[in-house]
Amino acid sequence: MAAAQDVHVRICNQEIVKFDLEVKALIQDIRDCSGPLSALTELNAKVKEKFQQLRHRIQELEQLAKEQDRESDKQVLLQEVENHKKQMLSNQTSWRKANLTCKIAIDNLEKAELLQGGDLLRQRKTAKENLAQTSSTITENLMGISRVMSQQVQQSEEAMQTLVTSSRTILDANEEFKSMSGTIQLGRKLITKYNRRELTDKLLIFLALALFLATVLYIVKKRLFPFL
Repeated sequence: MAAAQDVHVRICNQEIVKFDLEVKALIQDIRDCSGPLSALTELNAKVKEKFQQLRHRIQELEQLAKEQDRESDKQVLLQEVENHKKQMLSNQTSWRKANLTCKIAIDNLEKAELLQGGDLLRQRKTAKENLAQTSSTITENLMGISRVMSQQVQQSEEAMQTLVTSSRTILDANEEFKSMSGTIQLGRKLITKYNRRELTDKLLIFLALALFLATVLYIVKKRLFPFL
């Protein structure tokens, strides 16, 4: 069961890293966002969802750390939990800064549009397309890493299931062995008891034969040698 627990810890760590990468990708999208506010709101909703999933996995890893049998393993995992919490706080700070930067950029662009009109609108459109292309490339790269990690998580879950099945098989075999051991011990006791009974029967037969022979000899003696 310790091996299955180690697999669970590894899966939890991999998912924490995956959600952390996804949060960073979304924060980068917010930095690159040039409006409108509805787009920023949608990105923030996605970030909140990823933070919730990340927080849940960190709490799960913390619980696994508390369930460790060895104190050294417990302390190592608790240190990892602390590092993940610090990283999450750093991401939250970056998220707030990215929102502030994005809102300032949107306000500045809106003011510039009012002053410069159509030329600025075209420039903004070009800049937005370039930023969107860059953000799309970064997001695709991060999502590719996320997919690879998801595959690793799935493989780890399959390995954990195999370990659980193997453990159950070993326990069943152990129970059968105990049952067979009890049967063998009972047979041994019966054989020992039978051997003792056989020895007693032989001794009684020998004594009866000796008594019979002694009686025959006595009778023969009285018949043949009555004067003795």
